[in-house]
Amino acid sequence: MYGKNIKDFGAVSDGKSIVTNEINEAIKAADLEGGGTVIIPSGTFLTGAIKMKSNINLYLDSGAILKFSNDINDFPRIHTRWEGAEQENYASCIYGTNLKNVSITGHGMIDGNGKFWWDLLKVAKKQVPRPKLISFENTNNILIEGVTLVDSPSWTINPIRCENINVNGITLINPKDSPNTDGINPESCRNVHISNCHINVGDDCITIKSGTEAATELIPCENIVISNCTMLHGHGGIVIGSEMSGGVRNVTISNCIFEGTDRGIRLKTRRGRGGLVEDIRVNNIIMKDVFCPFVINMYYYCGPAGKDEYVWSKKPYPITNETPRFKSIHFSNITARGVSAAAGFIYGLAESFVEDVTFDSIIVELKKDAIPELPAMMAQIEPMNERGFFCGNVKYLKFDNVIVENIKGPAIHIKNSENVSYNNVEVRNSNTINEIIHRE
Repeated sequence: MYGKNIKDFGAVSDGKSIVTNEINEAIKAADLEGGGTVIIPSGTFLTGAIKMKSNINLYLDSGAILKFSNDINDFPRIHTRWEGAEQENYASCIYGTNLKNVSITGHGMIDGNGKFWWDLLKVAKKQVPRPKLISFENTNNILIEGVTLVDSPSWTINPIRCENINVNGITLINPKDSPNTDGINPESCRNVHISNCHINVGDDCITIKSGTEAATELIPCENIVISNCTMLHGHGGIVIGSEMSGGVRNVTISNCIFEGTDRGIRLKTRRGRGGLVEDIRVNNIIMKDVFCPFVINMYYYCGPAGKDEYVWSKKPYPITNETPRFKSIHFSNITARGVSAAAGFIYGLAESFVEDVTFDSIIVELKKDAIPELPAMMAQIEPMNERGFFCGNVKYLKFDNVIVENIKGPAIHIKNSENVSYNNVEVRNSNTINEIIHRE
């Protein structure tokens, strides 16, 4: 392949010598010619943070390992977003701002050397800023394709306020006990395609975000297509929120397999966040060994002020700009087996019901004698096992062609909800006589 080979700029592949300057010099040389390919050849190259430029393709050849340093001095401090709010943070391992036409491609590996940062977090016993593996901001036309990403210090891929993003055919692996190592997190982005990826991480596999109420700009995340992916472990397969103050809309999720993710499709927010999540379609999914395949939770209690009464109280509060909304969420052609807690869990705010939710052609098989688990992270909810769909503060909720197996109690438990309908709902393999629907 024609391009700027980093070895021609003095980089050595002993895995011990820092080659940050050599890589950045190769990028600068390509930039002076208007752009091009910077080649990471076969071998192990140890580096600090790499600052990308427009019109650059960082290409990792087969056998190439780009390994990042465990010296914090190799990562400059920059102003960026961290968990939905602006602050100073260590630069991501590969980063750039106000760019266009950037890509990271090939068949090599990018190793974030995350254990150093995870151990630092354990010693501090509190959240500390850590680099992400790849993060671009205010960038148009991003391609990440073919590479293997491992051991990210925190979130792995986090584009912020970017447009036209294509993540295709990557393998992304972080240990299942590694903290906050989300897979792919588009944040306040537009026109995102994620396809043909294998993701196995220590937190949510894919999360769609748009900042918290503390963000200086509330920009939606919209026009998101996720397809043909496999997802293992992690707290959620595909998640929206809880940082969704800018809103999320127009999301399609299809042809994916989740295995061992705590929860499957998970939407989460709380009072104070504001924002609207709407027009979400999930189709043709298989799940195995999850606590709860469908979670819509508007009382999510993690993060700053999450334990305040304003967040957990079930009494209605006045509707303001701080009141979040969820509407138009549709699930179809989904099978979930080995479910432990509940077939589904939907809980809207007392003053802001979840609106217009449909379940069509769904099969959920509960584990017999499952260990009780929390279906959602909210106050005043006890662990459950072998339950059906629990639905509170919902309106315009429809079940059509739904089968639940091995449940205790009703197939559908309704609390303080309106316009709930069902057709052809069946309970199988239960030792008791089950109601189809129970209204509290």
